[in-house]
Amino acid sequence: MSFEVHAQGAVHVFDCFTCAIHRMAPVCEHCKVSIVGQGVEAGGHFYCGAHCAREEGMVGIVDHV
Repeated sequence: MSFEVHAQGAVHVFDCFTCAIHRMAPVCEHCKVSIVGQGVEAGGHFYCGAHCAREEGMVGIVDHV
């Protein structure tokens, strides 16, 4: 049983969630981990959390956990 993901004008077909996550999840620009769930977008860049954003020079990014 396959399913479709429609994103940014494209249609992607997958047969498992793991494959969809691997292909579709943004990647942290600092540590290169796939961002599944919560993440941080700062200055048009994606990070897995505030720590990685700060390591890349972003200011004012704070974790509230």
